[in-house]
Amino acid sequence: MTLTEPTTEPTTLDRARAALRARLLEDRVLIDLGSPGLYGRTGVFEHVYAAVDAAGVRSMADLESSVVRFPPVEPLAAFERTDYIASFPDLAASISAFTGDDRAHRELLAARERGERWESFLEPADLMLTPAVCHPLYGLLSGTIPQQGLWFDVLGDSFRREPSLDPMRLQAFHMHEFVHVGTPESAKAHRDGRVPAMRSMLEGLGLEIDVVSANDPFFGRVGRILARNQVEASLKYEFVTPVYGDAGDPTAIGSANLHEDHFGASFAISTADGEVAHSACVAYGLERVTIALFAAHGTDPGSWPVGVRRALAL
Repeated sequence: MTLTEPTTEPTTLDRARAALRARLLEDRVLIDLGSPGLYGRTGVFEHVYAAVDAAGVRSMADLESSVVRFPPVEPLAAFERTDYIASFPDLAASISAFTGDDRAHRELLAARERGERWESFLEPADLMLTPAVCHPLYGLLSGTIPQQGLWFDVLGDSFRREPSLDPMRLQAFHMHEFVHVGTPESAKAHRDGRVPAMRSMLEGLGLEIDVVSANDPFFGRVGRILARNQVEASLKYEFVTPVYGDAGDPTAIGSANLHEDHFGASFAISTADGEVAHSACVAYGLERVTIALFAAHGTDPGSWPVGVRRALAL
């Protein structure tokens, strides 16, 4: 008698995710790069992507935020101060580089010729792929900030090592965050006060939106405690939309987060009265919103509802 490994039948949600991915690839919206969660993007994707971001910026224009942009990598020393590795070690990724001599290079090439993994010949480069676009901001603010606080418009690359065939869950993606650093009261006011504007913007794109209390995917047993505390303290809200209909829970495409004094304490940021600064942000995932639009309205933006095209200035 031959024993075979049991197979798991695809769920309704699995099939819905596969169908959306297949449609995006077949209609040349995304390009498969051969690794789960990594895609090239065609002109139609970029056209909608740019329009989504412009709509998001318009919805936050009254903040008059200072615009800052950072590269997709950050120094290891700065990454350490965020304490990200303690909470999300499974999502973090570092940069490695070859620093060896000719002999080491020959050994690398020999391993490669044998079909072996050769990455062990690379050494850590003291750089991390940035998992959250606001991370590099806080090191610039060490010291005392004005009493009224500061507002920033931060857009950039994020990388989280979370391979998936779900097109809504990418490894490399872009976030646009509107960050406030100030007092506990002003940080909470920023987080709560921007929720209506974000919801209105997303609903104006023809998406069904709900705002729900949520938690980050903290790692391990201690992480489960942190996640529970985050929900109980209402530190994180997500803007969710039913990308896959009744096949699964709605998918987050944006968030509103209260960091409390986490970054203020880690980066020695103080308010004018000498207290540790608090921070908050409201953010949307550019790829997630864009793909949610293709899922809701089809892959031909020219056939989308007039109101949606008007909201996106398409």
